[in-house]
Amino acid sequence: MSLPPSSLPFEAPPARPAAPAALPRLTRTARQRLAVALGLGALAQLLLDRPRWGVSFPLVMGAFLAALACLGGREAWHRARPNAWLLAPLVGVSGFVAVRASPWLTTLNVLTAGVLVLMLAHFWAAGRVQRLGLWGYPRVVLSSFWRGLFHPLPLVRDSVDMRAAGRLAPRVLPFVRGLLIVVPVLGVFAGLLTSADVAFDAAVGRLWAVDLGQLLGDTVSWTVGMLVFSTACAAVMGHALRRRAVWDAPELGDTEVAPATPRLGLTEALMLVLGVDALFLVFAGFQVAYLFVGAATSPAPGYTYAEYARRGFFELMLVSMLTLGLVMALARWTRRETPVARVAFQVGTSLMVALTLVIVASAVQRMALYEDAYGYTRLRLFTHVFMVALGGVLAWRGVTLWWRPERFAVGAFGLALAAVGVVNVINPDALIVRLNLARDTQEAELDVLYLAGFLSEDAVPELVRARGDARLGAGFERALRERFLVDEDAPTWPEWNLGRWRAHRALESVR
Repeated sequence: MSLPPSSLPFEAPPARPAAPAALPRLTRTARQRLAVALGLGALAQLLLDRPRWGVSFPLVMGAFLAALACLGGREAWHRARPNAWLLAPLVGVSGFVAVRASPWLTTLNVLTAGVLVLMLAHFWAAGRVQRLGLWGYPRVVLSSFWRGLFHPLPLVRDSVDMRAAGRLAPRVLPFVRGLLIVVPVLGVFAGLLTSADVAFDAAVGRLWAVDLGQLLGDTVSWTVGMLVFSTACAAVMGHALRRRAVWDAPELGDTEVAPATPRLGLTEALMLVLGVDALFLVFAGFQVAYLFVGAATSPAPGYTYAEYARRGFFELMLVSMLTLGLVMALARWTRRETPVARVAFQVGTSLMVALTLVIVASAVQRMALYEDAYGYTRLRLFTHVFMVALGGVLAWRGVTLWWRPERFAVGAFGLALAAVGVVNVINPDALIVRLNLARDTQEAELDVLYLAGFLSEDAVPELVRARGDARLGAGFERALRERFLVDEDAPTWPEWNLGRWRAHRALESVR
């Protein structure tokens, strides 16, 4: 007897296999960052693992900045926008790596780009660059470097499921055993077949002609380089994209630097300031009389202008830097309770700054005299730029004694970046050629060996234009071609550099 359908016992439908749980958002984000870091590492290894850098460096830097902006999204960009002005000098110095061929400028630009990247990583999350004190800038760079080292390992740990890797091991073992069986069998048959056919034997010979040791070494080297670049990218991105809770301790740049508790009395400070002012005033009078007024043949008995310039230059530079430190220390530690006390202190320290600018001008004039006697070199030209930048910092210190003292540090930082930009714009090697050839010297006094053997390709177009100068000698052109054209491999496109391209074009035009 069959039961009606309504009286049959209830039968539950078969259970469906559970859908795989979605990855936690943190894990997905970590995997994205790991994939981007590995991609940037491969790109950097592909473009930068070359004898010389050119357009490759700004391309890698641009890819890194684009990845940082994409991974952070709109929220991270909103937090980083107040410090986005750091991108302008970063893009500028990175681009100059593809413009100037001088190794000095390349080193300076790469180091400056590294400092800016570490600062950008610190301020991508929060804070303001202009709130840093003078010592805050090196502290931010060192802190970003140190704290970034702790991001790559947790990123790998959050991205790779070690339990899944353990479950995959039993599936891999059969393939390993299969290889152990297949390789000897294939070796025996391949040996017999090569003996049976000459053409096949030649093909196998060409296959084994590959230097497996070199191939393995290149592969390991490439992989290690990629991992190093990937680790650096992961470290910087991890520090830049970190999330900060409201209870986290304030970091550098989150708030203005707290003023120090004044400990030095106004009377003692003014005595020190006025004493230094008096000494500098007397010294400045001598400098004006000897270096800026008249046309004396020698500033002192037994000294030429060149000897006089070389004797005191470094001492004057040291005095200028020590004075800058003294003014900063006095402004930080001196008690100034009344408006009269503040004005008296500001007038005294402003006079000290003005007299120090005279000392800097004296050092600049001494260097100019020395260069007029012995010629221009990279070191002397870079020293000129440093002196002008130091004068700018001193002038800015004088301004901040009266207005926004807390902004002295960011102004000094901006002047340092401007100095790097100026050095790139003036093209030092080409400028050295023009200045040395413009000097009224005899052939024996012109350092032709320095011009032809120590300057980079940036100087070549100027040297080619001056090839008619009798002081350069008959074999000067040939010496340039032998240095820059003979036995030189054609550069790959990542090594392309505007300075090297212009040098080769100039040399080829007069071959």
